[in-house]
Amino acid sequence: MSKVLVIGCGGVASVAIHKCCQVSDVFTELCIASRTKSKCDALAEKLAPTTKTKITTAQVDADDVDQLIALIKSYQPDLVMNIALPYQDLTIMDACLACGVNYMDTANYEPENTDDPEWRAIYEKRCKEAGFSAYFDYSWQWAYKKKFEDAGLTALLGCGFDPGVTQAYCAYAAKHEFDTIDTIDILDCNGGDHGYAFATNFNPEINLREVSAPGSYMENGRWVEIPAMSIKREYDFDQVGKKDMYLLHHEEIESLGKNFPDVKRIRFFMTFGQSYLDHMRCLEDVGMLSTTPINYNGQEIVPIQFLKALLPDPASLGPRTKGKTNIGCIFTGTKDGQPKTYYIYNVCDHQACYREVGSQAISYTTGVPAMCGALMMLTGQWTKPGVYTVEEFNPDPFLDALDKYGLPRSENRAPALVD
Repeated sequence: MSKVLVIGCGGVASVAIHKCCQVSDVFTELCIASRTKSKCDALAEKLAPTTKTKITTAQVDADDVDQLIALIKSYQPDLVMNIALPYQDLTIMDACLACGVNYMDTANYEPENTDDPEWRAIYEKRCKEAGFSAYFDYSWQWAYKKKFEDAGLTALLGCGFDPGVTQAYCAYAAKHEFDTIDTIDILDCNGGDHGYAFATNFNPEINLREVSAPGSYMENGRWVEIPAMSIKREYDFDQVGKKDMYLLHHEEIESLGKNFPDVKRIRFFMTFGQSYLDHMRCLEDVGMLSTTPINYNGQEIVPIQFLKALLPDPASLGPRTKGKTNIGCIFTGTKDGQPKTYYIYNVCDHQACYREVGSQAISYTTGVPAMCGALMMLTGQWTKPGVYTVEEFNPDPFLDALDKYGLPRSENRAPALVD
């Protein structure tokens, strides 16, 4: 029925590819491409006996638009799934436009080199105008909207869990549960234990940049920025227990603020243990989280990239990780003139994920929504020319697919609220 090109072969991509191969009546042909073709070959060899999906592999440098165009023209896919790094979103979007192919990704664009003068000038202008200072934002990809409209192509942004499923939860709540929504709190809890003193559950560069940046939330249509990790709350998560969580800036706040302008406050919280925070603060204090190159023994290195090489590979955490994740959204608002609260969330077990696809739950909770978003696009349920985030499409078939393929929703109509 369809040919799909997946760019990337890391932990999240591996999960998404496993799940695509479980729906071979839709994903009839799949090409896995990354900088390291041997990784693609190994995954293809592992999956080939288990699926009817025809799998091929290719080598590509996703930073090189010409290489991407050549690969896309050669394979002629119906959809390109970008599950590489956020640094590469724009080059892959450019290639899709050049080739007339629909596009999707799991996280919004941010630059690898945050000291680039041209990018820096645009970034600093945005900081003043928008009011938040995170390196990642949607403006770069939203700027492609007219190009995709004119080409008659769809670009789906941020179809992981958060962003992604959390936005679908918001669209679902607005459609079915509320007449008006006053507040949205997005809670991301990882109750897993991998046994290391310090490791990140996804790409260390992306993870540590995100966590060490100032926090921010949206209130009455405006950004409020706070020092990193300065707002802490405790919450008792279903099947996980009580955990400390901290307010962070996160990309879906930006799109939700745009698409649900009447919501009075939107916040994002993520849980962290004290050991993780102590290690991160120490590394930040000594400059290891810096993206600015330094000269060491005559060789130029980027500290955070060097740190990434020292830390455990997130893809290796699967067999070690025990416990569960709990990610969802708590809403307050009104229905039929009466005050209402509502909590929709998913609980995912690390060990169950590893048994199924050889991955821990962090990669699973991003990879499954990527497949489900691709499924929506390939079956014609989420297609309209332009550039969109998940909450701009009908949430019902997407959440039904998540229920079916490994991330079933739970609901609580009288949840404890976050003060």
